[in-house]
Amino acid sequence: MQVILLERVAKLGQIGEEVRVRDGFARNFLLPQGKALRATEANRAKFEGMKADLEARNLEKKSEAEGVAKKLDSHSVIVIRQAGEGGQLYGSVSTRDIANALGEDGFKVDRNQIVLNIPIKSIGLHKMPVELHGEVEVEVTVNVARNADEAARQARGEDLTITRTDEEEERAQAGIAAEKFFEKPAEGEEAAEAAAAPAEGEAEAKPAKKAKKEKAPKE
Repeated sequence: MQVILLERVAKLGQIGEEVRVRDGFARNFLLPQGKALRATEANRAKFEGMKADLEARNLEKKSEAEGVAKKLDSHSVIVIRQAGEGGQLYGSVSTRDIANALGEDGFKVDRNQIVLNIPIKSIGLHKMPVELHGEVEVEVTVNVARNADEAARQARGEDLTITRTDEEEERAQAGIAAEKFFEKPAEGEEAAEAAAAPAEGEAEAKPAKKAKKEKAPKE
């Protein structure tokens, strides 16, 4: 189908260009989203009358997208999913899942703006392009894990898709336990520990009392 673009569309063209696209892509995306018109004589005349407004609206949308891009670029979201020992998901992560995760972080992103060329079917860190506007694109990281602890380990650079030996798993768990043990206690906990500990003067006083009870040796 031949269409007239009403806004810049990545990999297709600029506002006002006539391009040929697949019928399904035009009917299911370009036309209902208001991104294009069928290339007919009537629509060509219609486009000329609305061209100035379209260009002004495009600049406004681009400016808004650039504002969002400053905050969203390199942002990371966590998606929790069930997976097997090797990291293969029981299902997959869709653009809707990613859009919902971004929404929970306060970013309003439409699922159609997320470029998911290959379905996500394993845990790990997945880089994902997001087209906020025809001329504004950012990249986000989707951290897919089985639980929050695994997500934190992946964020630190650990590859959980590699099956580890029991000894390696024990060392990893021991490291996590050590980090938690050496975490700085809260102020209330410090106060409780200080109250439970005997005062320094009190500890020294007990041996002194015992020394007074000792009798001098007989001659």
